Amino acid sequence: MKPRGVVIIASSQISHKLIVVQRISSLLQHKIILKQSIIRPAMIKENDGSVPVTHTGRVRRRRGSNEVPADVDQSNGTKLLANDQNKYKSMLVRAYSTIWMIGGFIFVVYMGHLYIWAMIVIIQIFMAKELFNLLRKAHEDKQLPGFRLLNWHIFFTAMLFVYGRILSQRLVNTVTTDKFWYKLVGNLIKYHMVTCYSLYITAFVWFILSLKKKLYKYQFGQYAWTHMILIVVFTQSSFTVANIFEGIFWFLLPASLIVINDIAAYIFGFFFGKTPLIKLSPKKTWEGFIGASITTIISAFVLANFFGRFQWLTCPRKDLSTGWLQCDPDPLFRPETYALPGWLPEWFPWTEIQILPVQWHALGLGLFASIIAPFGGFFASGFKRAFNIKDFGDSIPGHGGMTDRMDCQMVMAVFAYIYHQSFIVAQSVSLGMILDQIVMNLSYEEQRELYSNLGQILKDREFGES
Repeated sequence: MKPRGVVIIASSQISHKLIVVQRISSLLQHKIILKQSIIRPAMIKENDGSVPVTHTGRVRRRRGSNEVPADVDQSNGTKLLANDQNKYKSMLVRAYSTIWMIGGFIFVVYMGHLYIWAMIVIIQIFMAKELFNLLRKAHEDKQLPGFRLLNWHIFFTAMLFVYGRILSQRLVNTVTTDKFWYKLVGNLIKYHMVTCYSLYITAFVWFILSLKKKLYKYQFGQYAWTHMILIVVFTQSSFTVANIFEGIFWFLLPASLIVINDIAAYIFGFFFGKTPLIKLSPKKTWEGFIGASITTIISAFVLANFFGRFQWLTCPRKDLSTGWLQCDPDPLFRPETYALPGWLPEWFPWTEIQILPVQWHALGLGLFASIIAPFGGFFASGFKRAFNIKDFGDSIPGHGGMTDRMDCQMVMAVFAYIYHQSFIVAQSVSLGMILDQIVMNLSYEEQRELYSNLGQILKDREFGES
């Protein structure tokens, strides 16, 4: 039997060892906590709060989400296209989609004005759908049956108003030969504005009656968002419809310049891009921007000469038929001869060239398409960053959604319309303008009375001169 003192000493030594072990364990736990506290903020900062982070500090991405992981979307501009390891695979997918889009676009242009208009309407609907879904919340929508239908009601009311104003004269010219349809269309045009206003007021009352407690903020946010879509998307892209019926040329050239600028910027950035252009679009580079600008301006001058030689593209459409067009060329599309300077070498095969006057106007369109229109894409990039998404949709492989392809086109459409109305359309009163006003604003009986009175005036003048 051990002495009592020995037992006490052994017991104290064991207690001391336990205390040491507990302290070591405590220090290890403290070290682990400290390490996690250093790692987690860095991971969260890198993700900019846009991607969920697990307890282990790893980035977790929701299935089917458009959110951009930190290693893909770097706002500091270091992730350039020239340094992307998967750029050739993405380039093939993008090129395949581009070929299909360009082929379909050429086919629609060949079919004519009405088909181009239908294409624009379809594009607008796809864009509206993508943007409506951007702020949509499934939980709130379940409590508001029919609320999504209200958004589309407002959208199609705006479409009826804008296109009714733009195409009313062409519709009248289409049915002039039939008295019944002419009278019916005349009444529709006469009451067009009050009809659209009644539809909008119906939507307004519908919205007020649908308001629910605890959902006011969401509903008013959706109501404002719907009107923003109408202003930013629908109104801008609708400007180009007026230009289509003035001649497909004024739609085709601006749209083609945006496509060329986008493709050229991608190619130059793909092979030569080293200098970041803007933080909103990390893969945009100065090399791509400058190379695309030069390419676009040269293409504008060349394409204007090519497109300007086809009557199908230059003749205005005065009705809503699909027949072939023939017209006397506008002075802008009549070639003028320019002598080349004498300092050119003798082996140069041409001494003079032919240039269409419209080519000088095309340089202005090309300059805008290469310098200002890309800011529509920068705006869309900032917009997507605000909502922490990579693309507006996935309807076009390699390109994203329809809105991703139309951001620059919308800016260009407004400029093309304003430029055409300011510098191309004759501002003086012409015979065609007077006839258009007579057909649109006078009834059939008033037109016959005008014809009779004008005939009498001409007879009296002819008799007085004789």
